[in-house]
Amino acid sequence: MKTELKEVSPTQREIHIEIDAETVKAAYGKAVAKYAKRATVPGFRKGFAPADVVKIRYKEEIRSEVLQTVVPAKVTDAIREHDLTPLTEPHLHLENPETVKVNGSEPLSLHVHVEVMPEVATPDYKGIEVTRRVRPVEDKEVEDLINERLTREAALIPVEGRASDLGDTVVVDLEGKFDDAPDEQPITADDLEVVLGSEMIEAAFTDNLVGVNEDEEKAFTVEYPENFSSEALAGKTVHYKAKVKSVGHSEIPELNDDWAKSLDEGYESLADLRTRLRRDVEKMADADADARLRNDVIAKVIEDNKFEVPNALIENQARNLLNNFAHDLQNRGIDPSKVQKDFIELAYSNMRTQAERDVRGAILIDKIAEAEKVSVDESEVDEEVGKLAEYYRVPTKEIRESLEKQGGLDNIRNNLRTRKTIEAVVSAAKISDGEWIDEAAALASANEKAAAGQTASEEKPKKKKAAPKKKAAKEA
Repeated sequence: MKTELKEVSPTQREIHIEIDAETVKAAYGKAVAKYAKRATVPGFRKGFAPADVVKIRYKEEIRSEVLQTVVPAKVTDAIREHDLTPLTEPHLHLENPETVKVNGSEPLSLHVHVEVMPEVATPDYKGIEVTRRVRPVEDKEVEDLINERLTREAALIPVEGRASDLGDTVVVDLEGKFDDAPDEQPITADDLEVVLGSEMIEAAFTDNLVGVNEDEEKAFTVEYPENFSSEALAGKTVHYKAKVKSVGHSEIPELNDDWAKSLDEGYESLADLRTRLRRDVEKMADADADARLRNDVIAKVIEDNKFEVPNALIENQARNLLNNFAHDLQNRGIDPSKVQKDFIELAYSNMRTQAERDVRGAILIDKIAEAEKVSVDESEVDEEVGKLAEYYRVPTKEIRESLEKQGGLDNIRNNLRTRKTIEAVVSAAKISDGEWIDEAAALASANEKAAAGQTASEEKPKKKKAAPKKKAAKEA
């Protein structure tokens, strides 16, 4: 067998293979003998038909048998000969497939396309310049947290001497039937709390449940818009019957030292609560700054180290992202099969871009891990398993056995290796502190200015053309 290797690109190799005629002839002889033994040919006893007749009658079957016997083994030998590690199944192409001869009268020629990992040099990851920015904590943020806590601690007090009004909470048992399918299983919800006037509640519920009293029954119809958040209700008309079980209003505790102490979390006063909340929020802002710093460092490594990424790895990661996207849609009550094809194609195109970046980053991190000689001890894996057991409130032994069955321990090792590698890059970086920049607000402002500029351009009156001069009247 003769082989010749060509480098098509950093991730593509092409092997030209010529299988000698003797090897093909031997395989051809075995195939003919195999079919001759079991051939049933009119005019001959089974297994006694002449070889020439068998060759003609089973021409295509014999051709296929020879190719399947000879080609895969020789392709494997050629890949080993050139020390290649294919990322996917090799693509085989016979030369002159329509006229190829498999009887051993001539060598068999083909070429094989193989996708491989590119040769990637260890990136220059030391001394990367990045800025760490910590989001400042505003007083309003702390007060909003306190107000949210106050609202959660609110008590529902039954109203007396009046019907329900905006701001009240009406507790109802609800039954609904679809207008276009009245005989189907109805929608039911018991002890449903409806806060009248809330933005989270469909306006029709507020309109129909204002003015009701306890034990009253109310029938009403809701026409849901086409873009309603629940796919099951979007564009539907539903006839509801509501049995009012109670009408109440929320009584929010008074914001003072006594309330802060009543939380049983060790707060000595309202001021102490504010101080601790601010400290907690500042810790989260610090953690967010560290996370952004890690992302910025790796982003610069990826940006500064361009190389061809294998398409097979991009496709695999893009499919993972698409599957995650589909699961997210299902969790939000949306059937992925009913999403418009154009939207899915656009999403997948964006995911391919993200997938290429993900794969490039993973390859570079692996190279840095090798350079830094990053290793993961079993004690570190045990610690992570213990954290999972504590989170899910199950025995450590049980969760370890589950992870071993699913290959989860390898994932933990890989994640730890990646985490330690990124920390090594951050440790080697040149980090400066900078003022906070609200990128989301800056982007929104830029978009608003661009939109305003576009509107102004469209509304700017066009320059009027000068009126034609009147010709002087000719003298009589």
